[in-house]
Order: sequence, then C-alpha cells, then structure tokens
Amino acid sequence: MLMPNIKSAVKRVELSKIRNLKNSAAKSALKTTIRRFEEALAAGPEGAAEALRKATRALDKAASKGLIHKNQAARRKSRLTKKLSDTKNQAS
Repeated sequence: MLMPNIKSAVKRVELSKIRNLKNSAAKSALKTTIRRFEEALAAGPEGAAEALRKATRALDKAASKGLIHKNQAARRKSRLTKKLSDTKNQAS
C-alpha cells in the first residue's frame, strides 16, 4: 500500500482506518440484533416482540449515527414488523 507523504493525508488515512473498524463493528452488531429477532421469531411470536423492539431501536440508532440511511432503516423496520405480523396471523 502506498503511504502519503503529506502529514494531513497520513492523518486522514489513519482516521479512515479507525472509522472503518468502528463502522464494521457497529454494522456487525446491528446484523446480530436483527439475526436474534429472526431466531426469536422462528421459536415463536411470543418472545419475538421484545426482540423486534431491540432491533427497531438498533436500526434507529444506526440511522441517527449515519451508519445506514434513514430510509433503509425505515424499510428494514417495516419488513421486520411485517414478518412478526404474518407469523402472528398464521398462528391464529
């Protein structure tokens, strides 16, 4: 990898690496939260409601921090809510 010669450019590269690591960790945590909802939903709609609340909160936080776009967060929340609703309707 080429390393820049200018001091400010070197700093930008270092900051970019740090931010990349933080964003990767945050996105991974978001995916884990959503996966836990999917697993709870597979087990039954009873415990899935709490998992949905946590997933919704995680998506809202990610959107507010600029990790994902707010429309993407809204779309994902809508899809997760629909999955829970469909599962409850099938159980009835």
